[in-house]
Amino acid sequence: MKRINSIQFVLVAILSALTCASAQWGGFDWGGFGGDQSSSTKMEYSEKYADIDYVGDGKIFHKMDIYLPKEQKDSYPVVIHTYGSAWSSNNSKGSADLNTICAALLDAGYAVVTPNHRSSSDTIFPAQIQDLKAVVRFVRGNADKYKFDTTFIVASGFSSGAHLSGLLATTCGVREGKSGSASADLEGTLGNYTSFSSCVNAASVWSTPTNLYTMTNPFEETLIGAKRSGNEDKFAVASSTNYVDKGDSPIILFHGTSDNVVPPSQSEELVKLLENAGVEYDYVKVSGGGHGVNMYSDKNLRAMVSFLNGTKERAASSVEDVADTANIEQPSQDSTILVKSGDFAKAGEIGILCFVSNEAVHIYGVASFSYRIFSMDGSVKSGKASSFVDLSGLAPGTYLVEISAKNRGKQILKYISK
Repeated sequence: MKRINSIQFVLVAILSALTCASAQWGGFDWGGFGGDQSSSTKMEYSEKYADIDYVGDGKIFHKMDIYLPKEQKDSYPVVIHTYGSAWSSNNSKGSADLNTICAALLDAGYAVVTPNHRSSSDTIFPAQIQDLKAVVRFVRGNADKYKFDTTFIVASGFSSGAHLSGLLATTCGVREGKSGSASADLEGTLGNYTSFSSCVNAASVWSTPTNLYTMTNPFEETLIGAKRSGNEDKFAVASSTNYVDKGDSPIILFHGTSDNVVPPSQSEELVKLLENAGVEYDYVKVSGGGHGVNMYSDKNLRAMVSFLNGTKERAASSVEDVADTANIEQPSQDSTILVKSGDFAKAGEIGILCFVSNEAVHIYGVASFSYRIFSMDGSVKSGKASSFVDLSGLAPGTYLVEISAKNRGKQILKYISK
C-alpha cells in the first residue's frame, strides 16, 4: 500500500505541475502550449484546408491549416497566426487561439493561416523563423488557389508565436541577421516559392518576448542552443529589438500587466524602439492580464481588428493619393503590384521580375527599359536603365514606379514607405 500511495503522490505532483504550467503559459490544452482556448465563442468559417504541406517534405512541423471566412468573396486579406509553445511544440496549430484571436479575424473578413513550425528540440534557431518565412512565401505563391489577397499579409501570434511574428515584421529584406560576431540565415531556402517575398504588411503580437537576452526563462537558451552568459550577440540575432528601423511594418502589441512569464517590459522595450524609429504602432496594456489569461476580451479583439483594418485602408488610400496628385490614371487591380523594401514582384503583363530594396528596384528579364517615378508632391522623375531604378535619392514616402519595356507594355509598382 505504501508503494501505491507513493505512486499516487507522484501522479498528483505531476498533475499539479502541469496545472501550474497551464496557468503560466495560458492553457496547456494537451496539444502544446497556447493562448486561452476556453472562450465560449466558436470559430466560424466557410472552408478549411487541413494539413497543407508548405515546404513539401511531408514533415508534421511543416503542415498548416487554412480557414476562409463565412462571407464569400473573390479574395481575402491574410493573417498568419502562430501558436505559443515556448518554441517547444512542433504540432500545435490546432490550438492556436482558434476561438479567440482567429475567430475575431475570420469574422472581420480575414483568411487565417495557422502553421506548425520546428520546435527547439527539433533544431535550434533560426529554423523557426525560416519556417515562418516559408509560410509567407507559400501564401504569396498560392494566392489564386486559396483566394488570398496578398497585398495585405499580417503576422500574428501569441508568446513564442508572437516572437516569431515580430521577427517577420522587423526583418523584411534582411536575409542574414547580424549582431557583433554572431550571424544567422533568417530567410532560408525552404519550399518551392523562394522567388516570392517573405515580407509582411503588419503584425499583431500578444504577450511577446522581444529581447531574448533579457528574458529569464530556460526556454530561450534551448532555442538558441547556448547559455546567456557570454553569448549576448547570439540572442540578439534572434530578437526583434535587434532589427527595428523606419521601414518596418505597423505593429500592434498586447501585454498583460500581471504577466509573470513574459514581463511587460519586453513589449515596452520594442515599443520604445518603434517610437524612436518612427514606425506606426499601438500598444495595449491589459490591466491584470496574465500570460494568455484575461487577455482576449471583445474590446481587445476589436482593437486588433480596427488596427489591422486601418493599416490596410491607409496603405490602399496612400497609393490612390499618389495617383491623384501625380495626375495619372489610377491603375487597375490587375495591372499593379504592391511592393515594399525586400519584395520580389513578378510584373505579369511584361514578364519582368523585380526586386525592391531601400536603394533600388532591380529589374530582371529585359535588356533595357524606361521608367517614371511619381511622388506625392506631383513631381515626376524619368529615365532609362538596363538593370535597376535608383531610389537612393528619394525621401521616405509613397511612390508609383512605372516600368516600360519595348514590345512588352508597362507595369506600375505601388512602392510604399521607402
